[in-house]
Amino acid sequence: MKKAPEQLQHLERKHQLLEQKLTALSNQPYLTQEEHQHVLELKKRKLLAKDSIMALRQALASP
Repeated sequence: MKKAPEQLQHLERKHQLLEQKLTALSNQPYLTQEEHQHVLELKKRKLLAKDSIMALRQALASP
């Protein structure tokens, strides 16, 4: 199992990668239905990563 700081870095990288993918897709003038579904999935995954980051930071801040 990863240590908390390593896990936090991993989650932050994952969140950043998802943001980059979303930005790339949002720069397209038109999205197919499949791409639109992919955007929705990426947004869900990004939100889950952000929630995990916040929970881990809160756990690290607690004594």
